[in-house]
Amino acid sequence: MPDLPERQPRLLPWRSAAGKPCYLSTGDPNSRLSRLADDMEEKQMECGNVVLEGAQEVLADQAAGEVAVRFALTQAVLSLRDVLLVAHSRGRRLPDIGDR
Repeated sequence: MPDLPERQPRLLPWRSAAGKPCYLSTGDPNSRLSRLADDMEEKQMECGNVVLEGAQEVLADQAAGEVAVRFALTQAVLSLRDVLLVAHSRGRRLPDIGDR
C-alpha cells in the first residue's frame, strides 16, 4: 500500500478566545466547518475591500481630522490582519510543486 501524503490541519480564519490560531483537521473540503470557514474568508475579503475604499477616501480628504485618520488606519490594520490570515491559510493548502 503506497504512503499517502499527510494532510496538514487547515488554519481557520478566526482565533480562539485566548487569541490563538484555530485549526481544522479534516480532509473533507465540503464539511460543515470547512464551508463555514470558506464563507468567513469570503466575508473577510469583502470587508477588506470596503475598508480599503473607506481608507482611500479619508486619505484623499485634506480636511480629514486625526480621529478620522486613526479610525481608518485602525480598520485597515484589522482588515489586513484578517486578509493575511486568509492568504496564509490558502497558501498552506496549495499543493507542493513536487506533488504535481
